[in-house]
Amino acid sequence: MNAVVIGAGFAGLLAAIRLRQAGANVTVLEALPRAGGKAALGPVEGGWSEFSSGPTVVTMPDIFRGVHRRVGLPAPALTPARPTTRYQYADGRIFAPEALNIAGDLDSTLAQLSRQEGQDYTRLLHAARRMYEDAQDTFLFAAPPSRAKLARYALTRGSRAAPHLRLAQLVQSGPHLTPFWLRFATYLGADPYRAPAVLHNIAWVELGAGIWHLEGGLGRFAARLEARAEALGVVFEYGTRVEHLIVRGGRVAAAHTSRGVFSAAGWISAADRSLTSGWLGRGLERTPRGVSGFALQLRFSQDVGQAHHVVFPPEYAREWQDIRAGRLPSDPTLYLHLDGRQGFLLVNAPPAPAQPPDTGEYARFLLRQLAARSPVEVADWYALDARRYARVADRGALYGRAPHGLMGSLRSGWTFAGISNLVQVGGTVHPGGGVPLSMLSGWNGAGHLLGAEYDDLGGR
Repeated sequence: MNAVVIGAGFAGLLAAIRLRQAGANVTVLEALPRAGGKAALGPVEGGWSEFSSGPTVVTMPDIFRGVHRRVGLPAPALTPARPTTRYQYADGRIFAPEALNIAGDLDSTLAQLSRQEGQDYTRLLHAARRMYEDAQDTFLFAAPPSRAKLARYALTRGSRAAPHLRLAQLVQSGPHLTPFWLRFATYLGADPYRAPAVLHNIAWVELGAGIWHLEGGLGRFAARLEARAEALGVVFEYGTRVEHLIVRGGRVAAAHTSRGVFSAAGWISAADRSLTSGWLGRGLERTPRGVSGFALQLRFSQDVGQAHHVVFPPEYAREWQDIRAGRLPSDPTLYLHLDGRQGFLLVNAPPAPAQPPDTGEYARFLLRQLAARSPVEVADWYALDARRYARVADRGALYGRAPHGLMGSLRSGWTFAGISNLVQVGGTVHPGGGVPLSMLSGWNGAGHLLGAEYDDLGGR
């Protein structure tokens, strides 16, 4: 068949390759000038194209290995980050936990904690692992669950996910560990003070399997997937914005775009689900959007090594009060990724600010914050405000709908009611946000269109 994939992010790239491997003639429509989706939002001039504008490190490494095998690329060069992340607090304290599956035990992590903190850390780590392992067969490594499968999970494992608690209630463990545990919910775009306790399972992804560095970074990984797709015969149409989809007889027949009309028998949208809904004439989703981001791509005066840092403000809760009020945080948590002579600084931001900010002014404010909290010397920078890319990140939200409340943590499935030949994939639908889960979604969403069985890509 002829197939069109909308979006050349990681989900779209995996979907396009799987369709092409099955014999389909595949065209990818991408609004940006290159592949990578949210990892390709920065400029292409001045050498900034070498940077990834979004994801910077690898989690769930077995999925990356599985992707390379499935698409015919050499095994990825992955090295573990030890420690996973360096956490710095306003009082000067440093906490640098080791991933359990890399270090082999908790000794080096517990040695940094008081006795009470160590007991809390061990208890909450084991709770995160239990929640993750309970959920994986229903919510991660399987097709979108049916009502019967959800009911079975609720009856057999749901009570262990603390369904009546918010995350902030579950992880109370003192002034240093509480924000440490809360921040993992932001990986799915949640306000951690509104997130359900079940999102605690995200912590196990990092603290269990660890953070890994991929040689060349995720921007180059997207370029390798693009090159592999082109070698297989996939056609990429860059600078092509979808305007609306034409539906006839319960099937998508064509897409009107900024560069003309494209028609096909099979369709996959790897754009945010709300955007796809708008293109279908069903309107944007009205549910609250998740967290956005404001980032700086950085060049340093010298090689600063390879590491991942989180610098907490004195009052973590105040940051989220600002975001709920539609303000860029006045004292944000700094997420800093270092990679040789370049880096990436990210702070949380509201998806719909009360007033449009002065991008340059806020960027300079963040540079002052970084200079006061970190010894790295910045030689050059480029500001990237995710909300400026509303056609790529739905109204600025990095992962679409806010995962607040018990049902809010469930991601939408891969289909739209009444349309038989359109599959929705990517970080705003099942199984969730982040590069590994987006790749699972893209690969298996394409498999769903082809009638193939689910493939966990080796991640289970």
